[in-house]
Amino acid sequence: METNKTSNEEIEIDLKELFFVLMEHIRMILASTLIVAVIAFVYSKLLIVPMYASTAELYVLSKSTSITSITDLQVGTNLTSDYMEVISGRPVLDQVINNLGLDMDYKELYGRVSLENPSNSRIMKITVKDSNAENAKIMADEIAEVSAAYISQKMDQDPPTIIQQGYVEESPVSPSIGKNTAVGALLGFVLASVIVVVGYLLNDTIMSPDELEENIGIHVLGTLPLDETEDDGDKSKSNENKKRFKNTFLKREVS
Repeated sequence: METNKTSNEEIEIDLKELFFVLMEHIRMILASTLIVAVIAFVYSKLLIVPMYASTAELYVLSKSTSITSITDLQVGTNLTSDYMEVISGRPVLDQVINNLGLDMDYKELYGRVSLENPSNSRIMKITVKDSNAENAKIMADEIAEVSAAYISQKMDQDPPTIIQQGYVEESPVSPSIGKNTAVGALLGFVLASVIVVVGYLLNDTIMSPDELEENIGIHVLGTLPLDETEDDGDKSKSNENKKRFKNTFLKREVS
C-alpha cells in the first residue's frame, strides 16, 4: 500500500511539473496556434476553389403500383437501390457528358455526383458539385432526365418521376473556412505542445541536487555557490569558467 501511494505521488508531481513546463512555453504554444490558424484561413480563403452543390430528386413509384399495398411499396424501395446503381453507371454519365458537351471524362463527373436515398423512402437525391453554381444545377437536372429515360428503356420499368429540379445555390458548400481555421488552430496547439512535452521527456539533465539524489540515489555532500560579482574583465569567459567548474563538481559527486 505504501509503495503504491508513493508511486501515485511521484506521478502527480511529474504531471504538475509537466504542466508548469507547458506554462513556461505558453507564448510559443499560442504563437504556433495563431500562425497555423492564419495559414489555414488564408489557404481556405484564397487557394481552395469554392464548390457549389445542386440537388435534383426522383420519385420511384410505377404507375401500376398501388400505394396501399405494402408489398408494392417494398418493391419500390428495392427498385430505388437498383436505380441508384444505374444512375452512377458509365452509360448514364457518358450520355450526360455528350448531351452537355462537358470537358471532363466519366471518372471526373462520377467524383462530383453523390446519390442519397433517405431511409424508408422511394426518393433518390442526385447532388452535383461544381465550381459554378449554374453548371451544378444544369448537370443535376440532366442526370435526372437521362436516368429516367435510361431506366424506362433498358429496365422495362416506368420511368422515375422528377419531383424536384436543382436550384442555383448562392453559398458554396466547400470549403468550410471556419472549420478549417479551427482545425488549423487545434493542429498548431497540439504540434507545439507535443514538441514541448517531447523535449521535456528527453531532457535528462540534472538541474539540482534534489534531482541527483532522486534519480541516481547519491547524496550530495555540499555545493559551491556561484559569485556573480566576480569578473576578471571578460564576462563571457568568466561565466564559462563558472559553468565548467560547477559541472566538474557535479561529475565528481556522481562518480
